[in-house]
Amino acid sequence: MAIQYMSKHNFLLSPPLNCLPRFSFRSSVTIQFKIIASQTGVNVPRIKLGSQGLEVSKQGLGCLGMSTSYAPRKPEPEMIELIHHAINSGVTFLDTSDVYGPHTNEILLGKAMKGGMREKVQIATKFGVILKDGKMEVHGEPAYVRTACEASLKRLDVDCIDLYYAHRIDTRVPIEVTMGELKKLVEEGKIKYVGLSEPSVSTLKRAHTVHPIAAIQIEWSLWARDVEEELIPTCRELGIGIVPYTPLGKGFLSSGPKLVQNLVEGDSRKVGAYQHFCFPKVPA
Repeated sequence: MAIQYMSKHNFLLSPPLNCLPRFSFRSSVTIQFKIIASQTGVNVPRIKLGSQGLEVSKQGLGCLGMSTSYAPRKPEPEMIELIHHAINSGVTFLDTSDVYGPHTNEILLGKAMKGGMREKVQIATKFGVILKDGKMEVHGEPAYVRTACEASLKRLDVDCIDLYYAHRIDTRVPIEVTMGELKKLVEEGKIKYVGLSEPSVSTLKRAHTVHPIAAIQIEWSLWARDVEEELIPTCRELGIGIVPYTPLGKGFLSSGPKLVQNLVEGDSRKVGAYQHFCFPKVPA
């Protein structure tokens, strides 16, 4: 079965735009984005992501940097305008998480969905990661899954989440138990499709037997290619879609060393001389 590859961070692959995370989201970013989009002739096709029926734009919009991680803080009205322009340009697959902010990124998307925008988009959000005192906790207990889902629905101000990922795999809880609760949420109409972020091959196969996995989210770029050995072939075999995150190496592959030199205080990429700033992978 053919597999669909798409990126949540590459808004367009045209050279002038590269990827959204490298933007600093300064005050003029929306105007600049509109100019670039008009010059490059935005025409984003749609694809089936995986084999479960989920249809999305071929490029997605990762919204993390609109609320956190990429300094400085961005004006909310401009971020909403940017989201609207993305949607009107054909990019309708929006990615967030309850831990982005935390919570503020989902609230931002909820505000951006007003005025009939909800019907035009596919929203992907995530559960399972809690940051406490700079450390990451991962939770996949059924009660936690349900509480997290209902809280995300409220913050996003929607009746149903299109794609709901386990942000990381809780190794203390059998994946079958976590998936059992996600299956119930699908049956109740609170989520449409289930996804996993950074699963191992064995975890993915076990999860898929409980309820079909529509897509996984993994780090995949020129400097993160280990997934090509087993995980991607497994997705191809099972008909599972793939959403790569940081396909341009958090901006380094498009901007090179000058990006590191120009990082400002508050930009999480500055920590540890450009170490991976995303949530660490955990055994799954």
